[in-house]
Amino acid sequence: MKKNKTIAFLAALLMATAGNAQTARQILGDGHAMVRVNTDKRYLLLPVEEKEENAHIRVVKDNQLVKTLNCRLAIDKVDYFVPFEVENGQLLDIRFQGNPRTTGAMNDFACWKKMTYTDTFDSKNVEKHRPAYHHTPLYGWMNDPNGLFYKDGMWHLYYQYNPYGSQWENMTWGHSTSTDLVNWAAQPTAIEPDALGAIFSGCCVVDNNNTAGFGNGAIVAFYTSAGSRQTQSMAYSTDDGKTFTKYADNPVITSNVPDFRDPHVFWNAEAGFWNMILAAGQQMSIYSSKNLKEWKHESDFGSEYGCHGGVWECPDLMKLKVRGTDKEKWMLVCNINPGGPFGGSATQYFIGQFDGHKFTCEDSPEETKWMDYGKDHYATVTFDNAPDGRHVGVAWMSNWQYANQVPTKQYRSANSILRDYGLFEHNGETYCSVLPAKEMDAVRGQRISSPSEACEIVVQLKGDAQLTLRNGKGEKVTITYDATEQTIDFDRRRSGEVSFSDAFPCIVTSPTYGQVKTLRIFIDRCSIEMFDGEGKMAMTNLVFPTEPYNRLDVKGKAKATVYGLKS
Repeated sequence: MKKNKTIAFLAALLMATAGNAQTARQILGDGHAMVRVNTDKRYLLLPVEEKEENAHIRVVKDNQLVKTLNCRLAIDKVDYFVPFEVENGQLLDIRFQGNPRTTGAMNDFACWKKMTYTDTFDSKNVEKHRPAYHHTPLYGWMNDPNGLFYKDGMWHLYYQYNPYGSQWENMTWGHSTSTDLVNWAAQPTAIEPDALGAIFSGCCVVDNNNTAGFGNGAIVAFYTSAGSRQTQSMAYSTDDGKTFTKYADNPVITSNVPDFRDPHVFWNAEAGFWNMILAAGQQMSIYSSKNLKEWKHESDFGSEYGCHGGVWECPDLMKLKVRGTDKEKWMLVCNINPGGPFGGSATQYFIGQFDGHKFTCEDSPEETKWMDYGKDHYATVTFDNAPDGRHVGVAWMSNWQYANQVPTKQYRSANSILRDYGLFEHNGETYCSVLPAKEMDAVRGQRISSPSEACEIVVQLKGDAQLTLRNGKGEKVTITYDATEQTIDFDRRRSGEVSFSDAFPCIVTSPTYGQVKTLRIFIDRCSIEMFDGEGKMAMTNLVFPTEPYNRLDVKGKAKATVYGLKS
């Protein structure tokens, strides 16, 4: 499988051209130091030690504050480096948060000895768990997918990103692109924090009719500005999402609700205007607009519906066909953390009708429908402007219970494989259908004799069955199908590295809404995703085996075929 492509400014690390930055430091005392940038090179490599507290860095040029960021600068040892783009003459005003009684003398901190200047940064994979065919950042932290859109044959995926460490901080929009929804090319950072705050989750739309006045086909991004309060801002791009200009009159929507975030906008063709759905505490707020700049609050939904075990986040709203019928219904997606069926993060949804002003749910208020019954499926959103009327989406493949602790350091977090959404009926109820995006069919290669670190397993089922994936270290994952109970269990308690969190080793269970005839299982180096062949069940789980699973044991009424994946 092709690796995530690097771009020119992230090529090989040329340490021979690096210069040491330690002589430029000034220790001021009380956790305070300054570094004067004196170089013609592009980057200062910041040494990171993850166990330390964040140091706060103010970047000053010509006596003006130009940037702020937080970074866990190394005190005792260096876990890895991150590149920080600098200009000659800048002053880095650094404040450490740790207690000097435990951190020791500032002059002896490891970061001073290891800071170096360089023109390039090596992003070649050094992690055994980095996926072969899932989207990941080249380095740093990633959580929610943001701003998904399709235009002129290119899929654009933005994401919540920390460029200065592999744990959550400094929320920025990273950017990747793909022509096939499998292989992703890293692009420069898209939207960075500003005076209104960090850049939290949001969306992009393709303004084909120039309703906002930025030009036909302009890309308009909406995101949450996370300052002392959360407000909604916008930016626009006239170069197909490569660069964005922030709207001069931000924020465009404000509220007194503390958790007020994650705008998702779409063109409502039937109503003839734009709609926005926005998470507002324990409910979703719906807005309308003709020009993407001025928004009218229409209604709220959800205060008495579904699960309220945590904060509602990352909404989506879409009209879908019900398979096998002439019906169309609307699905409102609501990600929640905590409150998932097995703890932590998860995605719930509601089925009903929407007229551009109000969403009317057909489900009973006390009912909760989960889109995915795995432990690692969150922040699901779909692409704007997808071709052929498709509703293509992706989830963040992790859980807030342990996302900062998973056993990788060069990067943290991957996204799920891309998925096609629809609706199906079962026993008089309507449910969300989840299938691997059709592009995954082209990835399937030749049959192979046993599982590998990146493969697909297709299982034909005629009744109760149990599948066990194993490796030579005694690590295993057990999948159990109960045809009578119409459930599938996934047991990862002995799957490999599990000790980094008490919440990680577990068994999760999904209903199958009828009999399962075909089960598709996608294995990558740190994940196992399962789908019923008709889309009636989806389950996404991380695993961290110390060596790949290379054996499959099948018991019961099942026949399994293993396929390699094309490079």
